[in-house]
Amino acid sequence: MKPFLRRDLRIVVAGLLGAGAVAGTAAAQEPLVRRGSCPSGYHVSGDYCVPSSRSARTAIAREGACPSGYHVSGDYCLANGSNARHAIVRRGACPGGYHVSGGYCLQN
Repeated sequence: MKPFLRRDLRIVVAGLLGAGAVAGTAAAQEPLVRRGSCPSGYHVSGDYCVPSSRSARTAIAREGACPSGYHVSGDYCLANGSNARHAIVRRGACPGGYHVSGGYCLQN
């Protein structure tokens, strides 16, 4: 195999692996510390709310009004769909790449 073709193949494979890693992390939600009732698509396990399936939507602890793209579900804000923007609880000014949305910083 010619050197330039080998290099191009490595770039394509690396790109595909990177895309898979990003998609994999978006699909698998993390357990949440339980604060009252769990959001839709999650169930109680010990002191946590855990996703009931790999397709569970993103949920975040509710701190006042939910950010844009999320709705109230139990004591949490649940993403309206699988393409919801990343949200973090706002403590002062939002970091670069985020804007204020309710009591949260929402990724641009």
